[in-house]
Amino acid sequence: MRQIVLDTETTGLEPSQGHRIIEIGAVEIINRKLTGNHYHQYLQPDRESDEEALQVHGITSEFLADKPRFENIVEGFMDYINGAELIIHNAPFDVGFINNELKLLGTSWGKVEDVCTILDSLVLARRMHPGQKNNLDALCRRYDVNNTHRELHGALLDSEILADVYLMMTGGQVKLSLGGEESSGDDVQGSVIRRLSADRRPLKIIRANDDELFEHEKRLSAIEKASGGVCVWKQ
Repeated sequence: MRQIVLDTETTGLEPSQGHRIIEIGAVEIINRKLTGNHYHQYLQPDRESDEEALQVHGITSEFLADKPRFENIVEGFMDYINGAELIIHNAPFDVGFINNELKLLGTSWGKVEDVCTILDSLVLARRMHPGQKNNLDALCRRYDVNNTHRELHGALLDSEILADVYLMMTGGQVKLSLGGEESSGDDVQGSVIRRLSADRRPLKIIRANDDELFEHEKRLSAIEKASGGVCVWKQ
């Protein structure tokens, strides 16, 4: 399974007002492991950033003056994301900007949704933690992901942080080790899986007796009655 965790920085909040993408950052995950195959590109937007946006990302027009325009990098970018599941925090924002950039180039490139599936990690976080703050900083605190080096927003840095957060949100394991060999990725953290010895003693299987099965069914019936006929364990 190939997933791309992606983030953008922009000159403002609304592509309908002529705002453009100035930075794209993305990291690749294959089978829940960061591969090191990153994508990072600054872009010349041919306009100034709003003051509020500049305070967020700190990317000046002078810095972007010699950077390529989206039309110069679109082919490589689309090849990179093609066929992947994009993981984006507040996906409508970033996807809306990318689709706007594609639209400005005509009809030949279509939309992001034509080549990728999209998972909004903000929607996932809100479902898992209703009523709580679910921005990236709050999730870093909740899942103990280090973001102390994040003074300003940056697309690649934020995508790396989001990748760690997403892996923790969806199971916690971001490193795999079999046979005692450690994963070589320096940027991957998490649980280590070790192969069990082939000569280990077989596990003892303890099955419920008739009395325990009776009490179990009685408890399920009580849950079904209390929930108005809905008991997932009896479906």
